[in-house]
Amino acid sequence: MSFCQPKAENIIIVTTDGFRWQEVFKGMDSAIANNSQYHEGDSSYIFEKYWAAGEKERRKKLLPFLWDKLAPNGQVYGNRSWGNKLDNANPYWFSYPGYSEIMTGWADDSIDRNDDPPNPNITVLEYMNKKPGFKGRVAAFGAWDAFDSILNEKRSGIPVVSGFNETGSKNPSAAEKLINSMMRDSYKPFKNEECLDVFTHYAAMEYLKNKKPRILYIAYGETDEWAHAGRYRSYLDAAHQVDDWLSQIWNWIQQDPQYKNKTALFVTTDHGRGDTVKDEWRKHNNKITDSHEIWLAVMGPGIVKKTEMKEVMQLYQQQFAQTIARILGYHFTANHPVAHEVESIFK
Repeated sequence: MSFCQPKAENIIIVTTDGFRWQEVFKGMDSAIANNSQYHEGDSSYIFEKYWAAGEKERRKKLLPFLWDKLAPNGQVYGNRSWGNKLDNANPYWFSYPGYSEIMTGWADDSIDRNDDPPNPNITVLEYMNKKPGFKGRVAAFGAWDAFDSILNEKRSGIPVVSGFNETGSKNPSAAEKLINSMMRDSYKPFKNEECLDVFTHYAAMEYLKNKKPRILYIAYGETDEWAHAGRYRSYLDAAHQVDDWLSQIWNWIQQDPQYKNKTALFVTTDHGRGDTVKDEWRKHNNKITDSHEIWLAVMGPGIVKKTEMKEVMQLYQQQFAQTIARILGYHFTANHPVAHEVESIFK
């Protein structure tokens, strides 16, 4: 089934793990930044780089591409200050269940661990990879090694470069060989489960430029890792870097004939973090208040320009998969429930 509405020919999906809606819409939190447990011994750096008196100024300093380019040309959901609510539908509020919900369109209660085996459910990526014109033109790059399982690389046939997987398959380019060598020799603060985002980004960009996928998923992880470590400066810097990479991605696709004015950008997160109790900003699970609260930013062909969404509404993460399919002009079906799309994106 396809739709007659204007649609994108390509989509780039980006997630930045555990990045809170509070920073997306309000910018840096001075209560956290002033706490000596979290500012890494340099609160002056954080305030100089990210502080401004008003929320709109703060959020632009932290995420200039999102607020200066993406929002005016698309839509941003999840500012609970307006009653615009976007939540996990899954009851766990951590990563594997969140990513599975994003990609399958279903909050499957049996997906309840971060070390779950390969996902038994069909993702929208796997569904689209079987459609004419998309087969072999879908790929994923993730800093966390669990994405092989989340996206069920073996069953789906989609190339998933995750964790310390080397990029370039059996015939890496010179640039891919360099990325692989640098990654092998890199600082490994997250041990062998997750590489630094810079390697995921450059591997994904090399693939984008040379393989020209129609669907590319990039999953950055450092926002979550630095938050768990209680390193607020690094958490903010990681988010700021992801925003800069979004700008690089968008600027590149807007100068390439295959992608220019034909490509949607879909940006979100897998879960929220604590906020009511400030010390819980480091944590997330179903015992930490606020951990289910997420956000979404999207722009591209067929997406109505509305900027920041201020309507009172309740949306769920499980609506993302069908939304991704509809952006491309398709209706996602699977052998499990799939939630309906976010209708307000299209009208």
